[in-house]
Amino acid sequence: MIKVAFFDSKEYDIASFLKYEKSHDLSFKFLETRLTEDTVELARGYDAVCVFVNDTVNKAVIHKLCDFGVKVIALRCAGYNNVDLEEAHGRIRVVHVPAYSPYAVAEHAMALLLTSIRRIHKAYIRTRDFNFSLNGLTGFDLHGKTVGVIGTGKIGRIFMDICRGFGMNIVAYDKFPAKDSGINYVELNELFEKSDIISLHCPLTEETYHVIDEASIKKMKKGVVILNTSRGALIDAEALLDGIRDRKVGAACLDVYEEEADIFYEDRSGHILNDELLSRLISMPNVIVTSHQAFLTEEALNNIADTTVKNLISCFEEKGTCVNEL
Repeated sequence: MIKVAFFDSKEYDIASFLKYEKSHDLSFKFLETRLTEDTVELARGYDAVCVFVNDTVNKAVIHKLCDFGVKVIALRCAGYNNVDLEEAHGRIRVVHVPAYSPYAVAEHAMALLLTSIRRIHKAYIRTRDFNFSLNGLTGFDLHGKTVGVIGTGKIGRIFMDICRGFGMNIVAYDKFPAKDSGINYVELNELFEKSDIISLHCPLTEETYHVIDEASIKKMKKGVVILNTSRGALIDAEALLDGIRDRKVGAACLDVYEEEADIFYEDRSGHILNDELLSRLISMPNVIVTSHQAFLTEEALNNIADTTVKNLISCFEEKGTCVNEL
């Protein structure tokens, strides 16, 4: 029996994974705490750990996991910037879920965009108070606007397909352009200059860290709308806030935030938020923040659980090969 400790577990994780425990030779322990240097002791006695985006899998944690005899780190997400892969190489196996529902994330990005530019969130609040005034709710058409997509993997391309349905013009940037795709690739500076809307769908790397910063915002159109459903550190939040206050950025729709690890996924409504920058962003009338929920659909959760279980079984079977190993 493969014993797996799940860190940073939520109710929806438990519900989607439990059905696999009964049908496979697996034993799951669901822990609410995140994996950190302080909590890694909880992994003692397990064959594998299953972690999410805000768990810390650094050099010290990997050393401990290896000492405890943990054989596999199973990420139940696509991103792995929180894992020290160099330290893990040759010592402990790391697997991930490369695609769980690109439609979920792309559709959420469009939902944020429509909500923002058509003021749907404000109208919802008004009408619940029986206020049916249209003052201040004027939006703009997406048809004919230019959207710049940074990152043209599965999610980025699906988002582009959605935008085509609205009659939008599309330009894109990717370090590794997709061959024979018909995508209109341009350099980053041109994308910044031409786009009415910019949507981020790229992984977080040294090159993409703060791809949206003070310098890039200066190159953008006045009133640009910025969407981020990828990784928080793609945007310099201070520069974004300055751009909003200077009326350069017309709106920002954020499903991720650079310092989200100690904030997102938890109910903070009864507490004072210690992150002043996030508080200021949320207070802006043209900013919408969702708490890393773009992936959260039934289809995505089922795919995450199914792929993670298959990854674990593949790692522990005799051949030991896993197509999703990093």
